[in-house]
Amino acid sequence: MGVRWSPPAGVMFVGLVASSLAPLAAPLGLPPVPIPADNPQTPAKIALGEALFNDPRFSADGQVSCATCHDPAKAFTDNLPVSKGFRDMTGTRNAPTVINSAYLRTLFWDGREPDLEGQSKQPPVNPVEGGLADHQTILRIMRSDPAYVKAIREVFQVEPAAVTLKHFAQAVASFQRTLVAGDSPFDRYFYGGDKTAMSQSAIRGLAVFTGQGRCVSCHVIEQTQALFTDNRFHNIGVGFKHIRGKEEEIAARFLAAKKSGADVDVTVLTDPDASELGRFAVTENLTQVGSFKTPTLRNIDLTAPYMHDGSLQTLEDVVEFYDHGGRLDLDDPLSGFLSGGIRPLGLSDEQEADLIAFLKSLTSPNVAGTPSSALASQ
Repeated sequence: MGVRWSPPAGVMFVGLVASSLAPLAAPLGLPPVPIPADNPQTPAKIALGEALFNDPRFSADGQVSCATCHDPAKAFTDNLPVSKGFRDMTGTRNAPTVINSAYLRTLFWDGREPDLEGQSKQPPVNPVEGGLADHQTILRIMRSDPAYVKAIREVFQVEPAAVTLKHFAQAVASFQRTLVAGDSPFDRYFYGGDKTAMSQSAIRGLAVFTGQGRCVSCHVIEQTQALFTDNRFHNIGVGFKHIRGKEEEIAARFLAAKKSGADVDVTVLTDPDASELGRFAVTENLTQVGSFKTPTLRNIDLTAPYMHDGSLQTLEDVVEFYDHGGRLDLDDPLSGFLSGGIRPLGLSDEQEADLIAFLKSLTSPNVAGTPSSALASQ
């Protein structure tokens, strides 16, 4: 099996960083892609990472690659509530898009990895994702496949016996840093000065987003760029009802297992209760029970279903959820776990429709996927 791979028809990788010395300008609305000093971009490394990203041999049944859950034809998601991995096993978390993940300060819904390099190592050996017992299968293939051997010699100047997991992680991360998409109708309107780029409904929706809806508090818009995330963690009530009243018991059980050597990555994807602990699984701070990372809203119309557990099917569901102030009764004493901004918004039907129109204006050109309205009807 060679290392070259071609995306499905109609799919384009946008914002490709051509080299560490001369990165291409970021798309409108986004800052330059941050590149680690110890993992500079080169075209050959990016091509190698692309092949590794799409290689299903890095799974126990030879059927699951990174692209299985992060499909370029589906805006680098899988449009499932929770992903299917090895032998169609399912975990507890929704697969977020990889597009613009280069800008994230932490990876995974609970932020347990600080960079793309660390993130790339975990799915192949998770029992409900790649299902491998360890990373030796990856190393064996990289050391023996003639195309990989040739590419690795060019990229890293090492012979097969010297190939390590670090080489795999650096190449995959380099590829992921090329998956950058801006230049949406919102960007052209807000940063490009094209006042015809958004519909009147979307323009009104932007006012709701930054005003009464308070969405901008977490989904940040800055003067020259918009990542639509604060890179922070919040408990908005999603999923928390499943552990409400027993969160301390579940947290204590999780900490005992973690202390005895349990893998956090495995635990949160195989134990539904532990999954709902959110950021607490990393920080062990009880105030962060049920807190999950703010996802980007870019291309959100193509990445349904929504939330860390995939429990909201449509943008209409999402807007209604926030308008109602989350799922917990605000008079409930346990609502102290909720982030402070989670309270009813009092939006009218027209404001909700306008807000959805605005969210749809965050879709970048050349990103393949199916709009949420079409997904909901399937």
